[in-house]
Amino acid sequence: MMGFSRSDRRQGERLTADEEKDIAREIRKAENQAKDAIAGIEIAEEIIQKKPDRAERTRAGAVDRLEKAVEAVWKEYRHDAKLKLRARKAKMGWAEAENLRWRLAMSGRRIAHGEARKLAGPFMDEEDLVQEGYIGLLRAAKRFDPDRGIRFSTYARWWVRAQMTRAIDHTGRPVRLPGCAVEQTRNLRKAIKRFEAAGMPYGIAELAEEVGIDKERAELLLSQGNTISLEQPVDDGPRPRPLERFLSDVDAVAPDGEAIQSQELMRMHSAFDLVLTERQRFVLTRRYGLQDGEFRTLSEVGKEMGLSRERVRQIEREALLRLREQSNIRQ
Repeated sequence: MMGFSRSDRRQGERLTADEEKDIAREIRKAENQAKDAIAGIEIAEEIIQKKPDRAERTRAGAVDRLEKAVEAVWKEYRHDAKLKLRARKAKMGWAEAENLRWRLAMSGRRIAHGEARKLAGPFMDEEDLVQEGYIGLLRAAKRFDPDRGIRFSTYARWWVRAQMTRAIDHTGRPVRLPGCAVEQTRNLRKAIKRFEAAGMPYGIAELAEEVGIDKERAELLLSQGNTISLEQPVDDGPRPRPLERFLSDVDAVAPDGEAIQSQELMRMHSAFDLVLTERQRFVLTRRYGLQDGEFRTLSEVGKEMGLSRERVRQIEREALLRLREQSNIRQ
């Protein structure tokens, strides 16, 4: 994890809106100084003029390419003394831009601490989230445009929160969830607290409406319960033992399990044949791995069928509704 020292450049200073814009413009000026210094150098032009892919068609992508170009020229001048002065000038300009970018980012430290207090929980503690928040602030400083009429502190909050939720998603869960799912789950739990605090009755439908998602998605997200460590002691007798000691061997073959599963799958496919179209049967079979045990995403199934992700979702929902409506096969 990246660490940040309190002794670094002017951490914690609060900037006015005008000061934020002034620093951002100074950053642009220093970047342009570095760019001008290496202009026309072949190795630098190849990097700067390289056609970016979709993810790099942003200001941040352009800044990253400029940094690579400066570093490339800095290494090259050791073999070509003629580039020495230009390489040094480019390096100085880039260093100045970095110093200013850090100063702008650290003016929003309170944002990182505030968001970390809100998001800290069983998946990541507050201190680690603050560090992730600093990374988000630096990403925001790299992208901030002083001429868009928005304060850096306002703009940076989104990047801080996005970086934190991404960290929770990647490091705090044994199964990775999309960033939007992490946020929606958190909003659902907040909605539960609001309903309970107000003493109002609620169900999945009310929670889904409150958050702005459909009922099926709310059910799925709320079913993703919290996890506990297998090394967590279990208070069982005078000598607590870890939970993993009480769990069965997952690699052991369960008696009759394979036969029962095969029989149930046959019954399910028979039910599908009775009420579903061929396309609906294909979607459910591929989505839930009913033939090979491989679960597939909507996008993966869509590619196999030559359909969009949204169309596959619609077919899946139609199939599930049809199955629910058929009382004779409900079992």
